[in-house]
Amino acid sequence: MQIRTLLAGSAMLALLAGCATGPTGPGAGAPEMAEPEVTYQGTLPCRNCDGIDLNVTLVGDEQSAPAERTFDLEASYRGHPQNPPDETYEGNWVLLDGPEEMPNATIYELTPEGDGQIYYFLRLDPQTLELIDPNLRRFQNNEMLQLKRL
Repeated sequence: MQIRTLLAGSAMLALLAGCATGPTGPGAGAPEMAEPEVTYQGTLPCRNCDGIDLNVTLVGDEQSAPAERTFDLEASYRGHPQNPPDETYEGNWVLLDGPEEMPNATIYELTPEGDGQIYYFLRLDPQTLELIDPNLRRFQNNEMLQLKRL
């Protein structure tokens, strides 16, 4: 009985040792390249509340394939009398050419899947995005519409 237990234990140990070596074959062990990801955060003004906390995460970069350029947008209303639920949108982003008055501008168009409005952000610098209107113009209170990179 002890020999059977010893043989069974040895067989199990050999099996586990084989699993511990990891996968084999073509591409095994090659790390997957993750798409770059950056998050911007800020609080936008709100008429009926204390502000809208906005988090925008962009995945991918200008060289990524269009399908790999995705975003997540989360909006939370602070101190709203009706206490609406948080809003979450996912979708794809594209780069747009700047308007005539800002031809070298970097503008992100965020288009959510399904329902939801399209968002436009002007990249002021690597650390700052600014919400702009659908005609790609800056608002008068533009300092209040900026998101900072985390």
